[in-house]
Parts: sequence; C-alpha cells; structure tokens
Amino acid sequence: MKTYSRLCAIVFGLMMTALCVVIAVETILRKFFGHSLAGVDELSGYAIAIGAPLCFVVTAVEQSHIRINLLHMQMPRGLKAAMNLISALALAALAIYLLVFTIRTVTETRLFGSVAQTPWMTPLIWPQSAWLVGMALFTIAAVCLAGRALWLAFRRDTDALVREFGPETVEDELKAELSDLEARA
Repeated sequence: MKTYSRLCAIVFGLMMTALCVVIAVETILRKFFGHSLAGVDELSGYAIAIGAPLCFVVTAVEQSHIRINLLHMQMPRGLKAAMNLISALALAALAIYLLVFTIRTVTETRLFGSVAQTPWMTPLIWPQSAWLVGMALFTIAAVCLAGRALWLAFRRDTDALVREFGPETVEDELKAELSDLEARA
C-alpha cells in the first residue's frame, strides 16, 4: 500500500507542478505582454478535482488524517481497536459513496454531452473521466484498508488494529521528529 500511496503522491505532485508552471506563464504573459492563455482557472479546477482523491489515498494509507486524540488516548485498548475498525469501515463506505456519485455524474455528462461553460468549451467527459479514475483509486485503497482492519478484528488482533489504524502517539511523533532532525544534521 505504501508504493500505491507514493505513486498517487507523485502523480499529484507532477500535476500540481505542471499547473504552477502554467499559472506562472499565464502571469508573465498578462504582466509583460498583455495576453492571456484563457482557461487556466478551468485547468486549476480540473487539477483540484483530479488531485483531491489522490491526496485522499495518501492520507488514508499514511494514516495522516486529522484526529482528535484527547479521548482516543484515554480509551482502553479494546475500545481503541473498535474505534479504529469503525473508522476504517466508515472511510470505505464514504469512498464507495463518492465513487457511486462520480460514476453517476460521469454517466450523465456522457449522456448529455456536457461541455464546460468556459472559453475552451471542454467536453466534461475528459476531466470527469480522470476524476473517476482518481475516485476509483481512493476507493480501492479505502476498501483494502477496511478489509485489513476487518481481518485483524476477525483474528482479534487488537494490538495490530491499534498500531496500524490508530493515530500516532506523542512518543511516535517525537521519535519521527528526532529522526528527521538527526537525518538533516
């Protein structure tokens, strides 16, 4: 899953880098030559729509989403494991819902031949198809993680459920920061 996450992060990074270059060129053209590429804002919207699910993959796999640890730290181990299982299942359910919504949207776009209301009049099936791929990648990751959590719960491996699906402890974060500091020194 880490390789899967890294590939999604690389694709997202390349996409955002290309977008930054296009925005820089647009800015220079406007400032010095009084000319606009027209449609850079359209590209930005597509990049965000396609990139967001890729970021969801990275966040889910790396367990880096925001959590409120105050209560989680005080819970008994079994309750922590149960909460982590519920969290993984809820994320998978959300991913499936978003994928179904995306499929419906793309299907309607194809049915009606919708185009963007911009100067480029882009057929929306193109960017929405890429968005669909991104959502499918997120759903695959979320369902795999939920499957892993269910497997650990079925085996009654609460230690692994807490370790693999729980938020980092303060000690874990401190170790990571110290090792990062050591690597930079």
